[in-house]
Amino acid sequence: MKTIGFIGLGIMGESMCANLIKKRDEDVLVYDIVDKKVEQMVDLGAQAAGSNSEVAAKSDIIISMVPKSEHVKAVYEDIKEELTEGKLWIDMSTIKPSVSKELSEKVSSRGADMVDSPVVKSKSAAVDGTLGIYFGGKKEIFEDVKEILLTMGEDIIYLGDNGSGLVMKICHNMLVGQIQNGVNEMLTMAQKADIDINDFTKAISYGGGQNFYLDAKAESIKERDFTTAFSVENMNKDVGIAKSIKENMTLDLPGIDLVKKVYDQAMDLGYGSEDFSATIKVIENRN
Repeated sequence: MKTIGFIGLGIMGESMCANLIKKRDEDVLVYDIVDKKVEQMVDLGAQAAGSNSEVAAKSDIIISMVPKSEHVKAVYEDIKEELTEGKLWIDMSTIKPSVSKELSEKVSSRGADMVDSPVVKSKSAAVDGTLGIYFGGKKEIFEDVKEILLTMGEDIIYLGDNGSGLVMKICHNMLVGQIQNGVNEMLTMAQKADIDINDFTKAISYGGGQNFYLDAKAESIKERDFTTAFSVENMNKDVGIAKSIKENMTLDLPGIDLVKKVYDQAMDLGYGSEDFSATIKVIENRN
């Protein structure tokens, strides 16, 4: 039986790994820089590793879920000597597609495979195992591992070669950012006209403007509860990647620049650790 390794037990990773442990029969080996996170997974039935390299050495399939491109690069440096023929690295982090493709080529040169498989939705979906999962890499690998990935999500889609899953993830999050900005601006306008937020949300549902973001966040915005499900800092990273991609493609997409300015202001105002819905405060402060 194969062993699955899991690196990165943060906000999303801990719940994703927990579902993997509960729903699969394979041995699961885990590592995180926070010992308490590892202990929690051991209590569920995982085995503890002392380093990233130990995870890679003892696992057939290595899954990573870390915050940024530089963290994925650091994981590669830790595990590269263990990426021998037949091993598979599934990186579920949201990073620059160009970085992922570069690393996948290095992994391939060692005889192993690397694929990108980022997720959409937030913490509650990670807990429930209802994430959406995108996949970029060899089609045959997708067919081999999709049932493993579906222990963490309810929908999975194959999108093409290495990097394709990440491009789609950035497109998704950028669209959410633009919908969010529209909600923030129109909600601010409505409130200035003394329209209650509950009435605003109900009235929007009568027409074509209804959207998942407003439905999910209206109550927390009303209560000014910006407890983090997905942080301003992480969304700012993703919007920044979108801006970089569109510049590299020489595309004229001004909506991306508009949203990036909002997130830059949110970071400057110290909202980085708050939920990304806190960007409403940026729009309100302007008005």
